[in-house]
Amino acid sequence: MSIKILFIGDIIGKPGRQALSRELHRLVDRHAVDLIIANGENAAGGFGLTTETAKELFDTGVHCLTSGNHIWDKREQVPLVLADRRILRPANYGTEVPGTGSVVVTTPGGVKVGVLNLEGRVYMKNLECPFRVADREIELLRKETPLIFVDFHAEATSEKSALGWYLDGRVSAVVGTHTHVQTADERILPQGTAYLTDAGMTGSFDSVIGIGKEEAIRKFLTQLPVKFEIPKKDIRLNGVLVGVDPENGKALSIERITMGC
Repeated sequence: MSIKILFIGDIIGKPGRQALSRELHRLVDRHAVDLIIANGENAAGGFGLTTETAKELFDTGVHCLTSGNHIWDKREQVPLVLADRRILRPANYGTEVPGTGSVVVTTPGGVKVGVLNLEGRVYMKNLECPFRVADREIELLRKETPLIFVDFHAEATSEKSALGWYLDGRVSAVVGTHTHVQTADERILPQGTAYLTDAGMTGSFDSVIGIGKEEAIRKFLTQLPVKFEIPKKDIRLNGVLVGVDPENGKALSIERITMGC
């Protein structure tokens, strides 16, 4: 027997939310999913998260939302959004910022799963070390459960890979987010941790990583500020399904998910 954890890659705007609403129940039924985690930092208009969009995602069946550097984009909403313990911001931001970086979620079947959100530092902000913060957070989570899922929101493949090896045997899964491009390197590391460099995104693939092609090209050509639009064509859902032994928290399987809508 295994616990099935479904993780949904970065949800981009309304098209991504609609894709989740259409496809999630089908995925849950097909794979007998026990717990659903989604990265929601781009769910509100492509940048940030609001209480309204968070509620919409929870209403579809998501149990926990992770995030990253864009969780702060809807600044007026941040305190309200992060007051919900089911919504995480990366744990390696300082203690003076709102919210929390880890939580223990109980599946409908009564199994406790720890969820940890971290942000990388390579080509990103100069935050606390995600490796050292992971040590601290995992020690606390393991007091309640050996099942721990890590969303590592990072730019550099090397940093993601290094964290996967660093945490091998101590967590159930390390899955990367942020690049919006699903990688094909899923595997179970030697000590039992499932790993995938990036889960991809849920939104328009008629785009540049979820935003309008024309606007993105214009920004690269001019280096001037551009108002990004969220395309509505070629909507797909990306994610990953991880099977975990509920007794010891070791990964038993990992499968990439890609669905057209």
